[in-house]
Amino acid sequence: MAAVGNGYIVAYFQGPTRVPFLFEDCTVDTDRREIRRGTGIVSPGPQVFDLLVYLIRNRDRVVSKDDLLEAVWRGRIVSEQTLASHINAVRKAIGDSGDEQRLVRTVPRKGFRFVGEVEEARPVTASAVAAPSLATPVATEPLALPDRPSIAVLPFTNMSGDPAREYFADGMTEDIITELSRFRWLFVVARNSTFTYKGRAVDVKQVGRELGVRYVLEGGVRQAGDRVRITAQLIDATTGGHFWADRFDGPLEDVFDVQDRVTTSVVCTIAPKLEQAETERAKRKPTENLNAYDYFLRGKAIFYRYTKDANREALQLFYRAIDLDPDFAAAYAMAAHCYGLRRGPRWMIDRPQEIAEAVRLARQAVELGRDDAVALCFGGVLLGVLTRDPEAGALFIDRARTLNPNLAYAWSTSGWIRVSLGEPEVAIAHFAQAMRLSPLDPLMFVMQTGMAAAHLQAGRFEESASWAERARREGPNWVSTLRLVAASNALAGHFDRAQMAAARLLEFDPEFRISSLRDLVAHPHPQYVARLEEGLRKAGLPE
Repeated sequence: MAAVGNGYIVAYFQGPTRVPFLFEDCTVDTDRREIRRGTGIVSPGPQVFDLLVYLIRNRDRVVSKDDLLEAVWRGRIVSEQTLASHINAVRKAIGDSGDEQRLVRTVPRKGFRFVGEVEEARPVTASAVAAPSLATPVATEPLALPDRPSIAVLPFTNMSGDPAREYFADGMTEDIITELSRFRWLFVVARNSTFTYKGRAVDVKQVGRELGVRYVLEGGVRQAGDRVRITAQLIDATTGGHFWADRFDGPLEDVFDVQDRVTTSVVCTIAPKLEQAETERAKRKPTENLNAYDYFLRGKAIFYRYTKDANREALQLFYRAIDLDPDFAAAYAMAAHCYGLRRGPRWMIDRPQEIAEAVRLARQAVELGRDDAVALCFGGVLLGVLTRDPEAGALFIDRARTLNPNLAYAWSTSGWIRVSLGEPEVAIAHFAQAMRLSPLDPLMFVMQTGMAAAHLQAGRFEESASWAERARREGPNWVSTLRLVAASNALAGHFDRAQMAAARLLEFDPEFRISSLRDLVAHPHPQYVARLEEGLRKAGLPE
């Protein structure tokens, strides 16, 4: 069913109460809690949406700050800055600004008024609806699963017993959907489809069939006093089995801050669990049935063993993924990373040819993966290292962080590229963010080694030695870590530890010489290399 007026077409399928508001190129749908501008959907926070709707419904008058606090914040005291930021967010969502005030006008010392020309679409009764109600999905053939991990986030349940808190649970769900959608390897069902299940008891297997997904995330939000608790569980919709469940607690000092922190925690826990589950599934599939993504997952699982044989096998799998999908940007990036990893431990056979191939693959990765954060961060760091142009590498990595600020890889590679640029303090901050986003990461030793490198570059040798020792315990066979353990301990005056690490380094790399260091170090900023050479010399390694 559709209503047409003044050039707007608004489709809707349920309820006699839906009254979309139409103005300029915007449609505000109060039932779906959506703002549509032109052909796109804007997803503001729940309080921003409520604020806009209140202003529109009361557009015949100036509404005061007290009116807004009572209607949107239920009388809770908020700062002038918070209110101003929400008004600015409303304007941004509908294409207005504080300078123009074309739609939302500030009336000095009085309040605010919506001044745009608004048309209200006529409500439609259920009997007039030609299409089936979205609230009652029609039984259809199960949708085929995508060729990558797929997930539906069901509306989180408001467990507070207060209907006024419904907005917080809905906002939590919407934020999680938005943040998961940043992971390009993940197929995420849109909010409009998952919210048709809101308020209904559901069978996750049925949800999986109807939405065509392998995984379903469901949860609940409980607010009590000044505390909030969010519970979540990840379910395999094909079997009904549980993969993961957890809860998140925090003080309710600022709704948006709590919502952001919990969203980050949930997303950064879910994403690795999904990848791990998919990797295990790919391992169980017979090789003749593998697709490009399965080869990619198998390659990543083997790559992280960090041995010469594993590196060679992973590279073959990444090339196989590229053969099956020549546009698979992340596969190019990981293949390039395989070659890059070979430099430090001297695994290269034909060094010039392999470096040239790594550069080719990295360039393909960033060219094909302009909107793929994984491809950009791995391809970018390799280009920055191998072409000795860290500034160029940093541009790709910064774009990766913008595309997906919850991707630990992007922050970790950004830390390393900052070491190359001679910015140790920025590097430390970015490594810390990577570790916070992925506290159980199998590559934790890479981040810890980066911390050691940055502190060494900054001249803080005790801190460098401490981080290097932590990295050695997590990844005892990585020569980059062993070099830092030896150098930082020697510079800090711990010569026994330095000499033990130097002996261990020579076991892995008997041909190591300090004179060859500049060709081996992946991030050769002059100050960093000079301090590393000084420390290795004091540790007793050969010239």
